[in-house]
Amino acid sequence: MTPTRSNPGKRTLTNGQRSRDRVSEGLVTGYAFKVIRERLPCTQRGIAERLGVDATTVQGWESGRRPLTAMAAGQLLALRRRLLNYGADPRLLVLLDAAMEADSVIAYALDEGPQDGDLSCHPLAGWVFTRASTHMIAWALTGIAPAALPPAPAVTPRRRGPSPVTPMLAEPERRRFYDHMRRYAEIADRSGERGALLRRQALYLCSYDTAPDTHAWLADMRARRPVRLTHSSWSPEWADARSLATSLTRYGELDVLHGFIERGMGGDAGEIANLNYWAYWLGLDRTPRPDDSFMGDRSPRLWDAGALLRSIADRLDPDLGCVDLNVHSVWSLIVCRPGVLAADPELAQELRGRVALLLDGGSVSQQARRELDAVYYVLRLNSP
Repeated sequence: MTPTRSNPGKRTLTNGQRSRDRVSEGLVTGYAFKVIRERLPCTQRGIAERLGVDATTVQGWESGRRPLTAMAAGQLLALRRRLLNYGADPRLLVLLDAAMEADSVIAYALDEGPQDGDLSCHPLAGWVFTRASTHMIAWALTGIAPAALPPAPAVTPRRRGPSPVTPMLAEPERRRFYDHMRRYAEIADRSGERGALLRRQALYLCSYDTAPDTHAWLADMRARRPVRLTHSSWSPEWADARSLATSLTRYGELDVLHGFIERGMGGDAGEIANLNYWAYWLGLDRTPRPDDSFMGDRSPRLWDAGALLRSIADRLDPDLGCVDLNVHSVWSLIVCRPGVLAADPELAQELRGRVALLLDGGSVSQQARRELDAVYYVLRLNSP
């Protein structure tokens, strides 16, 4: 969600920003900028000299006191181009978009949003978030770095003096964030299909909350909307059920996930929806989506099967709570696109090792083991 404001007047990297001090508006984006700078590597003073700004401006960007999200669009693009020319990691520059999306949600939640409960203004109500954007929000809630964040080079210089190692919000702000998400999840729940996307995404973010009552509250929200899944068609209930099932695995509740795999993906509609969602969640389908209805699209051109298989294969980790869903997704993708393994022998070999590791362990369900056996058999047929 790149800012769209522009200023045709004096073009510097500091004009066009709001004067008010609002750390919540730029915390994640500022920290992402800090990571980019440190991996160049460059000091705050050094990058300020290169960019032609004061060192205090760079400090303000990184702390969130001068939000990069408030910078005019043209100036922000110019900043990224200059960072790229100075040798910044392109993968980190791309993640600035996800960081800005995260900050938009955090700022809205901490500002409390409109008090009349107008769902149309909420940033989670009309934009389906990807893994990168969602994990950026979670970075500020848990301190865990996003999966899309490239690992730091071994030669990255150590920071001087005390410095935050994550963009994590303070505990009172995290509580305000979660309270906001709970409130709007309940408002969206009462709004029916109009609030379906906001409800689903707010519930997922609430699953990161470590408060003692979170598990019970999520279970209550699930009970409010009994899932009526069918094998022949897709509905917003399908997306809601999938998201809640994966969320509850954080609390060791696997029966809900197993029930969803059995009932929600027992037919073509559910299998296709699951793969469509994976492609969007992992960033392989780059088309912005205003709601979840794209999951029911049966077009074969939404994503590349090989790229999707490689991305999901990386999720065959016995330590993941959703590993059974990941196993089923790999099995389903190979069934849907039987030629995908023959097209990439290197991926097939890597996948064979991951499947063997899971079969040798005891971390998956019996259904997942049967699917792994089927995948392993296909891999053997495709081996040279």
